[in-house]
Amino acid sequence: MMDWTDRHCRYFMRLLSPSVLLYTEMVTAQALKFGDAASLLRFDEREHPVALQLGGSDPSMMAEAAELGSGEGYDEININVGCPSDRVQSGQFGACLMAVPDVVADCVRAMKASVDVPVTIKTRIGIDNHDDYDFLRRFVDHSVDAGCDTFVVHARKAILEGLSPKENRTVPPLNYERVYRLKQDYPVLTIVLNGGVTTVDEVRSHLDHVDGVMIGRQAYHQPWFLTDLERTFGNGGAPRSRREVVELMLPYIERQLAEGAYLKHISRHMLGLFAGCPGARAWRRHLSENAHKRDAGVDVIEYALERLPEAA
Repeated sequence: MMDWTDRHCRYFMRLLSPSVLLYTEMVTAQALKFGDAASLLRFDEREHPVALQLGGSDPSMMAEAAELGSGEGYDEININVGCPSDRVQSGQFGACLMAVPDVVADCVRAMKASVDVPVTIKTRIGIDNHDDYDFLRRFVDHSVDAGCDTFVVHARKAILEGLSPKENRTVPPLNYERVYRLKQDYPVLTIVLNGGVTTVDEVRSHLDHVDGVMIGRQAYHQPWFLTDLERTFGNGGAPRSRREVVELMLPYIERQLAEGAYLKHISRHMLGLFAGCPGARAWRRHLSENAHKRDAGVDVIEYALERLPEAA
């Protein structure tokens, strides 16, 4: 979810679901070491609980990055061993690390020695021709020995050459049974399933076999889905209407604009809020055509909201 689940997106999604655990977009340990760490790690206190997802393969650098994240207040540090993009592979992190489980284990050890918050792993069920259950189990064993007890498993293998990141989200077939088996064989571990989940009923079915379900693009493109999950599995704190969510966002948007943010960087995450409702197209069009303007303010959002049908 790089370039998607930034701090503005996460604040918006927190309004939709008070209970869900939010994850940052992947941030590389190298970027934190040599870049603007304060800006990369910035988040709003209302986002809690929120996990920082890190990319990297150097244990000492990953430990430093984890310490920075913990110091900023993140509730969990997650190691990305699932992203299949060429850019990620060239940096020696992401899904290609499944082939070197000892490296991942070394990162886990170093990070756990540096922070008190949980260190978890996001991974795939396999890579390229290494897609049998024994391969996944060996990878998990290394990290369990290093102290990791929580794995978020995308139920597709990653094909590192020949497929784009987008194709890697759809072309390799889903294999939920393999994730179920992992939980069955490691009952003391926390196993969270990811990949292709789009309905409340699917979530309910998966929870008969695993400890949790991670939702990615469905929550982004159909954000109101998070309120359905909140009402079904959460603490009952879902907002009453989409309009209420927009109204709750307005003070945040005003604060961010006053601090120098641009409206387009916030409103882009709200485009799908009215998906399936009367006026959804007009909502998206108005934001898309006006939020990018230099002087765009909350009035752009208010105008679009006022012209939605009452049924929206």
